[in-house]
Amino acid sequence: MSLRSLAACLCALSLALPAAAQEKPADPAAEAPAIPEPVVSETRHSGTFGGTRIAYRAIAGDTYLKDKDGKPLASITSYSYIKEGPADPNRPVTFLWNGGPGSGSLWLQMGAFGPKRVVIPSDARDDGAPPYPIIDNAESLLDVTDLVFIDPVGTGFSRALGKTDPKDYWGITKDAKSMAQFIRLWLNQHGRWNAPKFIGGESYGTTRSAAVIKELEGSYTDVSINGIILISSILDFSQAADVPGNELGYVTNLPSMAATAWYHDKVADKPATVEAFVAEARAFAIGPYASALLKGNSLSDQERQSILPQLSRFTGVSQTYLRNADLRLSPGRFYKELLRDRGVVIGRLDTRYTGRDYDNAGETPDNDPSFYAIDGAYTAAMNQWAREGLKYSPDLTYSSIGGVRDWDWKLGEGPRGGSGYLNVAPFIGTAMRENSGLRVFAGQGYYDFATPFFGAEYSLNRTGIPNDGRIVWKYYEAGHMMYVREDDLKKLSSDIRDFIRAR
Repeated sequence: MSLRSLAACLCALSLALPAAAQEKPADPAAEAPAIPEPVVSETRHSGTFGGTRIAYRAIAGDTYLKDKDGKPLASITSYSYIKEGPADPNRPVTFLWNGGPGSGSLWLQMGAFGPKRVVIPSDARDDGAPPYPIIDNAESLLDVTDLVFIDPVGTGFSRALGKTDPKDYWGITKDAKSMAQFIRLWLNQHGRWNAPKFIGGESYGTTRSAAVIKELEGSYTDVSINGIILISSILDFSQAADVPGNELGYVTNLPSMAATAWYHDKVADKPATVEAFVAEARAFAIGPYASALLKGNSLSDQERQSILPQLSRFTGVSQTYLRNADLRLSPGRFYKELLRDRGVVIGRLDTRYTGRDYDNAGETPDNDPSFYAIDGAYTAAMNQWAREGLKYSPDLTYSSIGGVRDWDWKLGEGPRGGSGYLNVAPFIGTAMRENSGLRVFAGQGYYDFATPFFGAEYSLNRTGIPNDGRIVWKYYEAGHMMYVREDDLKKLSSDIRDFIRAR
């Protein structure tokens, strides 16, 4: 039979089918997965935190975000730790999240402030294989505040429901609106509208914090906040735009390069402390170095020659390499070049870490040794604590990081700017100007290249952000997740405890 004959037969067969069979309506129930009832587990525990014995309730589970008709659209998973005992109207509550975007809250929960934490090496070594020690966290903040760790949609166990497109929640403003909606629902459920309130996050979680403060305080139905906790801040993304002609990132990265060179003993005439060396690097970066970069092709050979030795001292990289790079040392090149003579690369999240690439000839590292050195321990600890300790074990995979895509980075018409300039720091400035009781904690690691400390300082030192002492700066001798270092975990916990008490 010819192809044409076969096609004709198939066409005739389809036309001969009963009309009812051809016109059978789709089954609405088959078009979208059934939406289950929310699952919540409540358990009771006790521990010693900040030197105080605390009994607490742990509530782990789903909160459904609904449309105006009450239809569930998405499930936000949260972990609430609430002190037992008589209700105290003055007891604070703190809402925390991580970053990514696309990261669950396991890092801050199991590494820093939750009642349990996982122990990994403090000296920038790999976490190895399980079992990992999961211990009572004496540094948890439960002695001074109730804690709520939130996983945004697409992270942890949080997810879109039914036919909802998860991209409805994947964007700076979309995400912030869902976080603000969750906070309002939590305050309703737990009767805490008049309690002191803090919000905070790490990395992109600081971006989220700025966007959330706009959603909470930027309308006529304000939820006033006492404090924003920013850990490893990224607020002004122009610094991270690695494109030809953008000089800002080179300037704000330089003090972090200096700290790293100091740590790895690549500095001639090395000062006694990293603080002293980065103070020198700040002055050089914002002064002679910034001036040289801004001159571009007008920079004279004499000026170039005067900059090179200083730039080499602060970066630990040879003058020849820096001359070939036209004084512009990108982070990726720095990670590979600094310790090339030792055959290792350094980390991005924490430049104390080192790793070995496939070979030593490349321009940039194969991977980030400061991430693959810790991720296994945190994922194991979060699953163990949630499923066994908190009795919350949904038939889902916990998404530690990477569960979202196609993030909408547009802000719309922000304060004094359009959608093309991604900077959420003005949201914090507006909130501080309009809420005299709002304070900001900014914690930065010296060895963090994901969110360099000088970039965070630059972002919060702009016009419109009050310079009246309400921003508290603290620094740590580790990287992006400074709490992986035991001494810095203790310092960070103490610093934030003081910040909350001083409201």
